[in-house]
Amino acid sequence: MIGVTGSTGQLGSRIVARLAGVPLRLIVRDPGRAPSVPGATVAQAAYGEHAALLNALDGVDVLMLLSASESADRVALHKATVDAAVAAGVRRIVYTSFVGASPGTTFTFARDHWHTEQHIRSTGVDFTFLRDNLYLDFVLGGVGQDGVIRGPAGDGRVAAVSRDDVAAVAATILHTANSTPADPSAGSSGSAGSVDEHVGATYDLTGPRAFTLAEAAAVLTDAWGRKIRYEPETLDEAYRSRESYGAPAWEVAGWVTSYAAIASGELSQVSTAVRDITGVEPTGFEEYVRAQ
Repeated sequence: MIGVTGSTGQLGSRIVARLAGVPLRLIVRDPGRAPSVPGATVAQAAYGEHAALLNALDGVDVLMLLSASESADRVALHKATVDAAVAAGVRRIVYTSFVGASPGTTFTFARDHWHTEQHIRSTGVDFTFLRDNLYLDFVLGGVGQDGVIRGPAGDGRVAAVSRDDVAAVAATILHTANSTPADPSAGSSGSAGSVDEHVGATYDLTGPRAFTLAEAAAVLTDAWGRKIRYEPETLDEAYRSRESYGAPAWEVAGWVTSYAAIASGELSQVSTAVRDITGVEPTGFEEYVRAQ
């Protein structure tokens, strides 16, 4: 049995659609929004709700743990959800993390992922970490009404990845876990994925090439038939412009540092993991824009 959190979201719904026919438990806050997928049952529970999660995860062997929405207490919610999964008998967690996750990475939200990874490791449960780069739609979402992408990304490059490619990787790994027999020599910690090459692995998931935001603006100009341009900001300018939305400080910091991480080069490394795992080349930015 594979459990999936966040299955009503943009990434989660893509993953479960690729798992049709596999024994699934969709763990959602609102059962009325759960996708209809052959082979799936629905259980109601939110991140951090220990009792509800114990019930929802009963009988689940592998948990596809999609990271919760950004919040001030996201790490605590992740930790509580992991603890409930372990207590419920889940033997493996596949977690959507972020490239370069570390306690001091520029992108502040990526620090949440590092703390979550460390907690999963500390439980002794089998794991696979999918460290996604920024999603390709991040670039499109950054275009203002005036046709300008503003941010402190300098001339840095980002190897952004499509949600479809991340979903394909996750589904491939989950299918492998579902079909791989347990290793009888693994002892009490042996799970359905314990002889699986993906157990204990960390994968950086990126697109096929890294590009600057100025290059992205040129692609959008050609595709949309109107002028799109990139305007670099300083960090101070970026904070001031985004503080006008009235969002809490932790959220503003996440918005600004997503661009700053591009400038620092932390998001520029291209990985072959999508192709290696799925056998299909990842979607490039130009291809993604043409398909919209």
